[in-house]
Amino acid sequence: MHIGFIGLGAMGKAMVETLLEKGHAVTVWNRSPGPAAELAARGAKVAAAPDDALQTDIVLSILAHDQAIRDVLLEALPRARPGLVHVNLATISTAFARELADRHAALGLGYVAAPVFGRPPVARAGGLNVLAAGTPDAVAAAMPALEALAAKVWPMGEDPVRANAVKIAGNLMIVAAVEAMGEATALGAAHGVPAGDLLDVLTSTIFAAPVYKIYGAMIAEGRYHPPGFAADLALKDVRLAQAAGDEKGLALPLADLVESGLEALLAGEGETPDLAGLAEVSRGRVEGR
Repeated sequence: MHIGFIGLGAMGKAMVETLLEKGHAVTVWNRSPGPAAELAARGAKVAAAPDDALQTDIVLSILAHDQAIRDVLLEALPRARPGLVHVNLATISTAFARELADRHAALGLGYVAAPVFGRPPVARAGGLNVLAAGTPDAVAAAMPALEALAAKVWPMGEDPVRANAVKIAGNLMIVAAVEAMGEATALGAAHGVPAGDLLDVLTSTIFAAPVYKIYGAMIAEGRYHPPGFAADLALKDVRLAQAAGDEKGLALPLADLVESGLEALLAGEGETPDLAGLAEVSRGRVEGR
């Protein structure tokens, strides 16, 4: 299968490496040339413009947010190969998910919302969990590429909004888990229990899940650079959850709490940290710092 791929951040680059390793031909495009050049050395073809990546059998994209997709893809879509299926791997707003589905349908293009759970090393190992929603024909066309990237593809029905709603809800829970670990380690430390000891017990027993294990280890070690899930993207996703709640008249008080914590974390100077750094803000809040 000849796959177009747009967006070569840490996740996108890892995905393309996996697709190439599994024998797919991949044409890549990225706004900054460095990652594309690295992938060219591994056998990818580099597109001169997004339009070139839209002439393939199927195109996958993973861009940072709604506006990036508007800037890069919406103007180019009318020039896509007729009948092309676009698989959007990004975490986007539910409102924009509806707009994208309608735009693709009006152009006669297939559209699959396929946001993913997993950090770059998981993507490189082909072990992502992928949420896939779209028409049966579009999802079937996307499956060879998605199965190359996924431990499991989770069908979410025909409405692309469903996949994005699940992804946003999942990311809110991830951020909330970091907030909870930050507060819990502050409580333990106040009673003489080091963070590493407390988190080793809890993430090996009642919270023995990947999110707690991965972020728990980072929090225990104070290891927040380089970011795997950058705090600014986590803040973006929390705000997507708030917007999705607003659409339905829902209050999300936990989202409001972690939004303020992430804002405080990002107000510091220096390189953007991993989401795990939120635990430092949470501990400071609990300790009155």
